[in-house]
Amino acid sequence: MNSLSDIPRFHLAIGVDDLDVAAHFYGEVLGCTRGRADTNWMDWNLYGHQVVTHRVPGRSEVAHNEVDGHDVPIPHFGVILSVDEFHQLAARLRSHGITFVIEPYVRFAGEIGEQWTMFFRDPSGNAIECKAFADDAQVFQN
Repeated sequence: MNSLSDIPRFHLAIGVDDLDVAAHFYGEVLGCTRGRADTNWMDWNLYGHQVVTHRVPGRSEVAHNEVDGHDVPIPHFGVILSVDEFHQLAARLRSHGITFVIEPYVRFAGEIGEQWTMFFRDPSGNAIECKAFADDAQVFQN
């Protein structure tokens, strides 16, 4: 997966219950390329950003926050994609039988920041949001 732009890449380390299950999800389901790995962690290329899965047994959900009439899981992480990439990923997730926490839909329709969004969880319960703005120039506009 390639980066969408030349902006700096982020690094995020998250806990997972089982590295083999995480490897299937991030590698096969999301289609991320695996980087370096050790017995307790693996690096993943998530659209040009480094996500590291660390073995941390006993993961649990923390909270929810209401946004646009939906209970958004907190914490969560994700990427901003193009609209085409968003729909391709949604189809890929469906083909793998992934259950959405929040089904793909248009949030803030007709407003500043209109965006496609979807939420799902990895096998360890980490919440992931992927989104695509109708106008990419509005990502930080208020």
